[in-house]
Amino acid sequence: MSVWLFNSLLKSHISESVTRPQITSLLSSFHVVQSYFNNILVLERQAANQYFGPLKIVPTFICPQVSNGPLTGSRKRPSEGNYEKEKDVCIQLFDQWSEADQVEFVEHLISHMCHYQHGHINSYLKPMLQRDFITALPAQGLDHIAENILSFLDARSLCSAELVCKEWQRVISEGMLWKKLIERMVRTDPLWKGLSERHQWEKYLFKNRTTEVPPNSYYRSLYPKIIQDIETIEANWRCGRHNLQRIQCRSENSKGVYCLQYDDEKIISGLRDNSIKIWDKQTLECLKILTGHTGSVLCLQYDERVIVTGSSDSTVRVWDVNSGEVLNTLIHHNEAVLHLRFCNGLMVTCSKDRSIAVWDMASPTDISLRRVLVGHRAAVNVVDFDDKYIVSASGDRTIKVWSTSTCEFVRTLNGHKRGIACLQYRDRLVVSGSSDNTIRLWDIECGACLRVLEGHEELVRCIRFDNKRIVSGAYDGKIKVWDLQAALDPRAPASTLCLRTLVEHSGRVFRLQFDEFQIISSSHDDTILIWDFLNVSTNGQTEGRSPSRTYTYISR
Repeated sequence: MSVWLFNSLLKSHISESVTRPQITSLLSSFHVVQSYFNNILVLERQAANQYFGPLKIVPTFICPQVSNGPLTGSRKRPSEGNYEKEKDVCIQLFDQWSEADQVEFVEHLISHMCHYQHGHINSYLKPMLQRDFITALPAQGLDHIAENILSFLDARSLCSAELVCKEWQRVISEGMLWKKLIERMVRTDPLWKGLSERHQWEKYLFKNRTTEVPPNSYYRSLYPKIIQDIETIEANWRCGRHNLQRIQCRSENSKGVYCLQYDDEKIISGLRDNSIKIWDKQTLECLKILTGHTGSVLCLQYDERVIVTGSSDSTVRVWDVNSGEVLNTLIHHNEAVLHLRFCNGLMVTCSKDRSIAVWDMASPTDISLRRVLVGHRAAVNVVDFDDKYIVSASGDRTIKVWSTSTCEFVRTLNGHKRGIACLQYRDRLVVSGSSDNTIRLWDIECGACLRVLEGHEELVRCIRFDNKRIVSGAYDGKIKVWDLQAALDPRAPASTLCLRTLVEHSGRVFRLQFDEFQIISSSHDDTILIWDFLNVSTNGQTEGRSPSRTYTYISR
């Protein structure tokens, strides 16, 4: 009779009528055994009460090895009466029956037992029901299933699995499970992805077994090195250790870099002198200068096709990102275009004229005005949006939320004491910076202010956040790094929220952008700074400051 079936019968305690004479005889014999066992338990309890006072005795069994032998307890007991003879008769009769008859008999047997006896039998059955499926599957030609099961383990569990036995270690090695673990992390974590690109081990990932790849041992040794790199980067952020690179723009007429955006190859910046400068991110050399605006370039965004810029000349211009050619000029706002965002065929611009314009972008040359949003009582300084909401902030001290699909007003977020200069919106979270020198975190769905961050001494001009950090720049020339998760925890003390203050700019900080490895910021001091937290040299450096490399652009 199979063990798993017996165990299921034990748990269900199903009882059915039985007419077979042999079963009646066996049950009669069983009652003799049960009566003896109950007497032993009573004696145990009496002895325990005598020496230790009333105790709850929980009988235990030593789990036997899986065998065809009798069930044995933790101690040997003397046989009583005709137990051995009756037991042999029971076993002989039991062996003669079919499996269905055996099941039926055991059902009745179990139903006549008490609860603690069920516990003994359950302990006896547990080791019989255990199966090493990781070893058994390859024996059936199902290696891929064993590999797939183990591929869901994290690193600590995978290390433990390697120590179970040689067969488990073979499955992990031949299945390249350390490689698969690293690939999973690269797919889901931007920090891992960035490290794979920068340290060149991405080329060994996402390749099938037919191509030439290193053995599993390579990935096994690579994993702890990656963890060490990540811990070093996190420590650099916390301690402010960085390598600093500086671009001196040296504008002729007016100084200041109002806006920027970057990728791995380039930095595109909008300047107070009406120009757009494109810089090589590796050499820091100026690759191209775009001219056409008749006022300062206050905002910009680019993708793989176009650069879109807004200016104090009240226009929005669309440029070819490769050639620098002007593709379109949008004339709508009556005053300076202070900020813009575009994504998936939709663009939103805002202006000093207190309005917000929503545009449909069919192509760089086919951009049409969909709707104008009016409601702010002062200049609209910043906008952001996703598929659900458009969020705008103004000098009137309010943040307004609008429906992206209908452009209808939804709600107002009130709390800042003075005008709002910057914000970012993602998921349910809005983070805003104001001329009241504070940063506020908001739940966009209910409009509640979740936290107020204090520390800047002047207007907070720019702000960005990711899953870990908030980075802010202000007119006090300082960049502050905040712990986002702590800021969202109402129990976290205010003194623990600011991780580091970075001071290198000599003027107001106008704009910044950051990722897992760096911050790039621009300032009224006419510089662009690259704060690198990955490639940090520790030779003779003080905490928070690093040697800088400067490139000066002299306009001709």
